[in-house]
Amino acid sequence: MIALTGIPVIETERLVLRGPEPRDCDGFCAFMTSERSRYAGGVLDRPAAWRAFGVELGHWPLRGCGMWAVTMKGVDTCLGLVGCWYPDGKPERELGWILWEYAEGKGVAFEAAAASRDYAYRELGWDTAVSYIAPENARSIALAERLGAVRDDDADRPSPEDLVYRHPAPEALQ
Repeated sequence: MIALTGIPVIETERLVLRGPEPRDCDGFCAFMTSERSRYAGGVLDRPAAWRAFGVELGHWPLRGCGMWAVTMKGVDTCLGLVGCWYPDGKPERELGWILWEYAEGKGVAFEAAAASRDYAYRELGWDTAVSYIAPENARSIALAERLGAVRDDDADRPSPEDLVYRHPAPEALQ
C-alpha cells in the first residue's frame, strides 16, 4: 500500500497529527459502522465506510487540506481524525473531529482541533472556520465551545437541522 505524500505533520505537546494512511482504515471503518458515528455521516455498512475513508484520503489532493490521523507521540496508533474539511457542497470551511471511543475524555480532540485550526489560519490563510454539529451531539458542542466557538444561527448550513459553531477569527486567538 502507498501512503499519501506531502501532507504536513503537526506536533503538539502530546500529539502527532499526520496524514491518514491505509493502515488507519480499519479504525475508521469500525467507528463509521458503529452507533457512535450517527453524528458523522454513519451508521454505514463496511463497504460504505471503506468508501468514506477514500473520501478522507482524496480530500487532501483535491483541496490541499484534510483530516489528520491523530496519534500520541511515540505511539503511531490512530486515535481518530481531526482537521480541515471543505468537501463540495459544504457552505463554509469546517474544522471537524471524530475520535475512536478509547481516545475520548483525554483532551485529545481539543489539542488536535486547536492545532488544526491554527494551521488552517496560519498556513492555509483561512479567515474563519465553522463546525457543523447535530443538536443532540452534546460532546461536540462542548468541545466547540471549549475551543471558543459560538453558535451562528445566521450561517448557511449543509442540513437544516445542523447547528453552526463559528470559531474565533485568527486575530482573536493571538
